[in-house]
Amino acid sequence: MYYIRPIAKDDLDILCHIARESGPGFTSLPANPELLESRINLSLEAFSSNSNQTTNHSYLFVLVEQSSGQVVGTCGIESAVGLNYPWYHYRLGTVVHASPQLQVYNQFQTLYLCNDYTGCSEVCTLFLLPEHRRHHNGALLSKSRFLFMAAEPARFSARVIAEMRGFSDDAGRSPFWDGLGQKFFSIDFSQADYLTGSGNKAFIAELMPKYTIYQHLLPESAQETIGRVHPATEPARAMLESEGFRFENYVDIFDAGPTLTAPLKKIRSIRQSRCARVSITDTGHSNLHAEYLLSNERIAEFRCTFAPARLRTGRVEISPVVAAMLNVSDQDLIRIVELK
Repeated sequence: MYYIRPIAKDDLDILCHIARESGPGFTSLPANPELLESRINLSLEAFSSNSNQTTNHSYLFVLVEQSSGQVVGTCGIESAVGLNYPWYHYRLGTVVHASPQLQVYNQFQTLYLCNDYTGCSEVCTLFLLPEHRRHHNGALLSKSRFLFMAAEPARFSARVIAEMRGFSDDAGRSPFWDGLGQKFFSIDFSQADYLTGSGNKAFIAELMPKYTIYQHLLPESAQETIGRVHPATEPARAMLESEGFRFENYVDIFDAGPTLTAPLKKIRSIRQSRCARVSITDTGHSNLHAEYLLSNERIAEFRCTFAPARLRTGRVEISPVVAAMLNVSDQDLIRIVELK
């Protein structure tokens, strides 16, 4: 069994390993111990905060294998992006060039640099070690964040975004970057990606073209990747779409990966979750009906897992093992939702 908890200082070494495993294009997890230690410290500060309003807090969680205590994955939430530095996207649009006199009518797809998602909350930094990609562990990593947000909605924006990793080849090269960004930055994709992940985003404003870009002027290989996700990211996209996230024609400025968005209150796991009192039973898993996503209602001691349970009126029956993972006792309040 596995469970989610907030990241701790002692998790730095395994977070560095996860960052190396994630590979190029994973902007929010740069393989730099100092930067990752800073991310852990910011997360500890966020979890210890008593703030009941949206601020630019960064929450980082880890997935733990219960039997070994090993950390096998991570995920995060940014409570409000773009408040300390501009948050850039390309908005996809259409312009029409027409001349009735010449009987010419042309529609062109465009890219427009914008900051439209400033202030939105972001679910991010999701990575699961390959050998643990089984039995709903990816879903637990992704959807546990929504139960945390459901318990503390005042900490987050009314709109949530998720930047999907864009397409890159086996060598880590991004056709979109090679066809556009590299022309202006004169550095390779992995270096630009690393600089962004390290928080050094001033160069974007300094070097990025400020005017509308016509997509048909880009190489065909670059055009084909606009809005396309990395193959390893396709399950994550499908999972978010099952929660109500949608593509609204915004893409990443480096690799053109799609940005998905949803209103906080309409995310399925938030909208359908409910609270119930714990009843710990020793009857065994076989007698507990369905499996659910379960979390306690704490902040710094947040726990979440996927486990069998039985719902009764205002109560939820769970095993002692599950109660221990959630760090709850009889009569404690927990949140529960079906895992689609």
